[in-house]
Amino acid sequence: MKNYIKYIGILALGMVACEPEFENPVDDIDAYSSGEADFSNYVALGNSLTAGYADNALYITGQQNSYPNILAQQFAKVQETQDFDQPLMADNAGGLLFNGTPIANTRLVLGIGESGTSPRNYTGSQPTTEVTNKLSGSFNNMGVPGAKSFHLIAPGYGNPAGVLTGASNPYFARFASTENATVLADAVAQNPTFFTLWIGNNDVLSFATSGGLGVYQEDPTVELSAYGSNDITNPQVFAGVYSTLVDLMMSAGAEEGVLLNIPDVTNIPFFTTVPNNALELSAEQAAGLTGYFQAVAGIFTQFLMSQQVPAEQAQAIASQYAITFNEGKNRFIIDVPETQTNPLGFRQMTEEELLLLTINQSALREQGYGSAAITPQVMEVLGMLQAGQQPSPEQAQLVLDAVNGIDDGDALDASELNDINTARTQYNQTIKQLADANGLAFVDAAAMLEQTATTGVNYDAGVLTSTFGSGGAFSLDGVHLTPRGYALVANRIIEAVNDKYNATVPTVNIGYYGTITPSND
Repeated sequence: MKNYIKYIGILALGMVACEPEFENPVDDIDAYSSGEADFSNYVALGNSLTAGYADNALYITGQQNSYPNILAQQFAKVQETQDFDQPLMADNAGGLLFNGTPIANTRLVLGIGESGTSPRNYTGSQPTTEVTNKLSGSFNNMGVPGAKSFHLIAPGYGNPAGVLTGASNPYFARFASTENATVLADAVAQNPTFFTLWIGNNDVLSFATSGGLGVYQEDPTVELSAYGSNDITNPQVFAGVYSTLVDLMMSAGAEEGVLLNIPDVTNIPFFTTVPNNALELSAEQAAGLTGYFQAVAGIFTQFLMSQQVPAEQAQAIASQYAITFNEGKNRFIIDVPETQTNPLGFRQMTEEELLLLTINQSALREQGYGSAAITPQVMEVLGMLQAGQQPSPEQAQLVLDAVNGIDDGDALDASELNDINTARTQYNQTIKQLADANGLAFVDAAAMLEQTATTGVNYDAGVLTSTFGSGGAFSLDGVHLTPRGYALVANRIIEAVNDKYNATVPTVNIGYYGTITPSND
């Protein structure tokens, strides 16, 4: 596994989960009230965050600590409710089998190896969850890992025949009522009295976690079948789908519910753990790298002039490549599309741009990834230039080819971040408008997770933050929450429900929920 735990730091881990309790225990159930809400048949719609996905896998313990399951337990303290059923996995290993062949990895655990402490896949037991073993019955937790908003209304999204081609979802295939069912239809068929809806994260997240290897679908008329797996969903398409989800859930009997908006995905540890200024150089290294890029600028100036570009214009174009480095921290070099103004297609990263958690940090430290891979042959050409000698075209190209910028799939540049934020802002406007228009409770999940990334969230036993590995809020995949993080979500939903529906549902003490787990294999 790529070595990205350099940035975990001291592991202040609450790794042992205790039995959840609510913050102010009261034995008398009459002390609490459901108010104007009817929790008797609660159904949750969403994606991996709703399913309880954590540590890059779905497994029983994660599902048991999903925010919908926590909510259902608290709702049962104020009102007689139906059992809250979840499509539980077969084990705690995580991973999936399709006709006996693994198609998804086991969960991540914190292990200690030769390279130090780092996440690794659990090996204590093999996956036993077989996709083709169809679960019977209906399920209150309709969270489907990987689902985008429009997937919830897509017929056949749970058809096992489409799993290996990517046409359907292996998690939904385990519990879809029929091969042609939709997630929404299966939820509606349960005649819910109360619902939560947290969907839309993946409509931008898949683009983000791929490093922007997709497109922002700006045309609302493009067929959904033409979308790539990493594309950003058009905001008008999202609005139409989301409105359908709300309308049908409410018309099915769930007149009360909670809508959650979409957090800024770039605030999560997957994007904030590896800093883009982690190119640490000694004074000698900085001078050498500066000299190299000056040589690149000089060689490219000569090339442009050989192509009949006026000397002054050639120097102006090539000067952008004479990047200066200083002793200490420097920002990495990133590859960008070649344009007339940037014909070599690289530049130094800007402050707001982000590196992905999964980037190969060994390459950053040892192979010149993000700066230049200067071989002895390149050094020889640089020596020729320093001595005033003219290199051959092949030698000059050798110097240019040594530029080793961060690949597009390992970073989010400014334009990609803009696309993400543009879409997410419009999604959230839709969600808030529909919550207000339908008299539903609303949770600002974006503000909640921003708080974990900035000041942290105080609780009885400490502070919950988004710091990778030690903050307590996020699991080892850097994207999904820990049980403690999901308990925070449950509390914010309860607070919104109590305020909107004059209820007094008790919150939970998030300190009683665990965080990441060590290897136990």
